[in-house]
Amino acid sequence: MSFKKSKLDLLVRVRYANPLPPPPCPPKLLDIPTNPMRYAQPEFLNSIANNTPLPMIVDAECGMPLDLGKWESLWEENADDLALNPDPHNLPKLDQKDEFLTYDSGSSSTYMNGNHTGSSTPSAVPALGQVAWLRKTEYTSDRVQRSSTNEPKHVALPPIDVSREAQLRDIEASFVECNENFSLEELRHPNKPNVTAVESYEILPDSEIWANQYDLFRFAERPGERAADVEDPRLDCAILRPMKSDHDSFLAFYLTEQDEGALKFKEIRNSVEPYEIPENEEPTVFKFVRDYETVKVEQEVPNEFLLIFEDGGSTSNFDDLVNEDRKPAKRPRGAYYKNIERKMLLKKKRANAYEQYEDKWDVIKVTHVPMSQEEEDEREEALAEVMDPLFLMRGDADADGEVEVYEGLGGQTFPVPVDHIPVET
Repeated sequence: MSFKKSKLDLLVRVRYANPLPPPPCPPKLLDIPTNPMRYAQPEFLNSIANNTPLPMIVDAECGMPLDLGKWESLWEENADDLALNPDPHNLPKLDQKDEFLTYDSGSSSTYMNGNHTGSSTPSAVPALGQVAWLRKTEYTSDRVQRSSTNEPKHVALPPIDVSREAQLRDIEASFVECNENFSLEELRHPNKPNVTAVESYEILPDSEIWANQYDLFRFAERPGERAADVEDPRLDCAILRPMKSDHDSFLAFYLTEQDEGALKFKEIRNSVEPYEIPENEEPTVFKFVRDYETVKVEQEVPNEFLLIFEDGGSTSNFDDLVNEDRKPAKRPRGAYYKNIERKMLLKKKRANAYEQYEDKWDVIKVTHVPMSQEEEDEREEALAEVMDPLFLMRGDADADGEVEVYEGLGGQTFPVPVDHIPVET
């Protein structure tokens, strides 16, 4: 019979840390000039004293012994536990030295600084208010004066009417306050008192461009190959085409080769009415410049808008703003806005010859084509948000809230978006 010895798989080593304090003087082999008088100062040994742990021996009861043998109810069954749980109606007598701890400002007899005042009337001793019993007495009188003056005064507010009639009344009153009682001379800048208002505009949604989607692109460097001080009329008609590679998505940037092509393209576009197709249009050639990658994308832009100021007609009636051909003339005076959908920060993408593109185009030829029926329906649906007064009453309204269906008289049902109150005009 043979026995085989094997080593332990887990080797435990006990190490005792014994950190040494830093030496109080420089090493002997190095010549470091020092002042010998610093060895005679008391602060010389402070670093050694701070790094030396002091032995502290604490017993199991942490210096506060507690003898549990004094309470029989902890060890014997059916023993009297009045010592641990006294009767609240028959409390044991409090020691005379601790009576001042039970000070009560509302009681007739008051204990101050351990001495009983013996007064039977509460007016004989000034009330100290909400003062801790360890607070010094010279601060209590000032505390009482501050507490009496800082007492909150409860003012009964009138009930707020939230009925439908009250909301309509408040809405109509807000229009009167903004239109009839508005004074341009009384406007003041909140931070610059010397700045005065010159003109005022009504802020209205722009129905002409409301169906379009606008994104704000910021370039880390000026796009194109020209310097920053050289005018480039091609930039306001550039093309940004979304692209995808094997592991990334980016934007391809296209410009016309010469300024004449961009100027001619803008001239043709401005020579016809919106959504009309120019006749005998020649294609405009845009050439690839470079790729840009998105550094930051903000999907929600709540505080930036596209504003168009109109100083045209002063009337707000639509019948006065159209000519005989029923084509809109100048719009009323106002500031017409359209919200910005997204914000993107772009920077130049490093060229990679080994990167595979799905469909890279070197040249784009642009011409105007009529809108399809699907595109026209989508545009009309987007315009209905600002053109149709009953847009919120639609069941398929694109609103932030949910749509609930209410049943009226006669069994008729109608959808109403949540968080929206239709106002009758």
